[in-house]
Amino acid sequence: MKKLKLWKRNAVVLAIVVFVCGAVYMNWSYNQEGLEAGKQLGEVTLVDGKSWKQKEAEETVAESGADDNTYFSEARLNRQEARDSALSLLREASTDEKASEDTVEEANVAIQTMAGYTLTEAQIENLVVAKGYENCVAFLSDNSISVVVSGTENGLESTDIAKIGEIVMEQTGLSADQIKIIEAD
Repeated sequence: MKKLKLWKRNAVVLAIVVFVCGAVYMNWSYNQEGLEAGKQLGEVTLVDGKSWKQKEAEETVAESGADDNTYFSEARLNRQEARDSALSLLREASTDEKASEDTVEEANVAIQTMAGYTLTEAQIENLVVAKGYENCVAFLSDNSISVVVSGTENGLESTDIAKIGEIVMEQTGLSADQIKIIEAD
């Protein structure tokens, strides 16, 4: 009877050890695949196989050929460089072995927030251009947004501001008093 209980206990312990070893191996192999591919947290590959940064750089180069778009391409480039710099610092903080769990969590939340801002800004810019405006750049923060739109022949009228404001409110959930719409010269 004792041998049977001892055997059952040893079988349960062995099963647990096998499951833990399997989990450790799967975690290790998953992490190795990510390292081999050279991917980093927050890096996205688009459908055409190019990374977000490559796509942004190509768009900036393409836009910089036109004089009217110089402001917009420079603004996008400056925004992206500032975000890249902040993202680099946040990644360092999130991977620092000496950092507390709270610091790592805060860094990861900030990275996700920046990614959300980037996507929302791109959506707003694309929707504004789709409404017939030549160019647009958006700068989103925690509780406000500034949208710079290329000037029209007659300047931005109240109907233009209402259209742009509606797009921004739908995409961000911000109220009208948190939105600043500026016409570029």
